[in-house]
Amino acid sequence: TREYRAHKANVHTVGWNSDGRRLASGSVDKTARVWAPERTSDPRSSLELRGHTDSVDQLVWDPTHPDHLATASCDKTVRIWDARSAKSIHKIDTSGQNINISWSPDGQHIAVGNKDDMISFIDTRTFKIEQTVQFKVEVNEISWNPVGNLFLLTTGQGSVKVLEYPSMKDVHLLEAHTANCYCLEFDPRGKYLATGSADALVNLWELEEYTCVRTFGKLDWPIRTISFSFDGEFLASASEDLAIDI
Repeated sequence: TREYRAHKANVHTVGWNSDGRRLASGSVDKTARVWAPERTSDPRSSLELRGHTDSVDQLVWDPTHPDHLATASCDKTVRIWDARSAKSIHKIDTSGQNINISWSPDGQHIAVGNKDDMISFIDTRTFKIEQTVQFKVEVNEISWNPVGNLFLLTTGQGSVKVLEYPSMKDVHLLEAHTANCYCLEFDPRGKYLATGSADALVNLWELEEYTCVRTFGKLDWPIRTISFSFDGEFLASASEDLAIDI
């Protein structure tokens, strides 16, 4: 293992780009960084993305372009960056403090959620907000399915809402957990959905009938983030007890 040190405060988000050559991180120090882990762990070789005036809580790479990424910040903006030049190429003003973000599989839309449980959909051809949806439940994480015709969000009630996209009509409600559901992730092959919760469990769902096929309960504290490997063979989950279970 190698440790990469450059941020001046807590790191809240990390993500690989579409070709697996770059890793980005976002921090409470108001910056994001882009790393090339194959080359070196020297922080001087990383690119610092500066421009936000508050914490960078979540980031996401463009699934159709390996050099573009988007950051969601509590400064009420979303920024689009070109990782080759470390420049912010678009800035989108939003109505609230942004805490979660997702990029559609076809690259044409970005969804961003704020602390008031409102989700805004940004058209990446115009970089303007084309739709906003207000939810009455606590929204923790958001994602399109791999095909892009469904939009999912995890809630403070432990459930996962499955909505039709772009109509945002209710399709299904997964009663996934007994406590706050924090995170979700689709496996790259499109067979499974994984969810993580404050009940310290990770559940694995098959996507045809939305039935739970496996539960992983090795961790003792709330599951804060989960991630599949690029081939879908491994699932990593991290909790508040300072451990990662693979």
